Amino acid sequence: MATTEEILHHVKGLAKILFFFLIFLPYTYIESIVNLFLKKEPKSVKGEIVLITGTGHGIGKLLALKYSAEGAIVVGWDINEELNNKTIQELKRSGKQAYGYKVDVANREEVLATAKKVQEMVGEVTILINNAGIMPHHPFLDHTEKEIRKIMDINVMAHFWILEAFLPAMKRNNHGHVVALSSMAGILGLVNLVPYCASKFAVRGLMEGLHEEFRLDNPCNKVRFTTVYPFMVDTGLCKFVDVTYPVVTPMLKPEFVADKIFESQTLEKRNVALPGYINLAVMLKTSFSPEKAANFLSDKFKCNLASDLDRHTKNGHSKNN
Repeated sequence: MATTEEILHHVKGLAKILFFFLIFLPYTYIESIVNLFLKKEPKSVKGEIVLITGTGHGIGKLLALKYSAEGAIVVGWDINEELNNKTIQELKRSGKQAYGYKVDVANREEVLATAKKVQEMVGEVTILINNAGIMPHHPFLDHTEKEIRKIMDINVMAHFWILEAFLPAMKRNNHGHVVALSSMAGILGLVNLVPYCASKFAVRGLMEGLHEEFRLDNPCNKVRFTTVYPFMVDTGLCKFVDVTYPVVTPMLKPEFVADKIFESQTLEKRNVALPGYINLAVMLKTSFSPEKAANFLSDKFKCNLASDLDRHTKNGHSKNN
């Protein structure tokens, strides 16, 4: 026989479930719909110290230009010193404050040592954008051990080392924002991208866990976390595109992605799919379709990358049924 205390505990649990489904959930849906029509004022980044990884080219460089134009102090990290210096010099010529460092983000000791230099020479980083990543794409069994380790070191472990360096100050000051670049490959599995998918799923879990820890640890927490899930971006990483209907799912322009990352951070959005509408297709496949239907969508509406080991693919596109 259950004790009175146990019965009351279960009754309270049932009451919470009813409250959630009958009152709280409908309220939050209505609130979300209303917020769609209300223009939220973005946060200013003027005077903030923003550290961006991978600023030598592509999205990282565009983010450096964007944040600098909005008044932020930019710290650019990249393993390619020559390209990174070009970005930093471009910012300085326009009269902006910018600092560049050559860093292998996969090397913990190098990350921590360079972070100390940044703190001494520039100040405490208040916005962190983990953008650097690599994306070899070929069948899983064709990946070497060295290649897999490199993917995980740069795409995943680098996040841990950089967070280790800069997150304590954000928590201590109760001020900061961490932005991480995941991918659509961090939401669903894709062919020729098995290790990459694993790395981007890991980033997603890392950011979700951090958000929960900071939310529960401090009811007044003001350290924010934003994860961005872009579709394929035309930065040179996607070498052999295998898409059935490119008119419907075109490769994203890096300028569009950089603008959306900036917008998402300044509006304090938590999870952002790019483009937004593709999230509906992903949810249809992963959450609302039986396996046969999900496979049909994958086969007839391909959004994949062909193997970068296959040099016979013409013009980066393959024919589809």
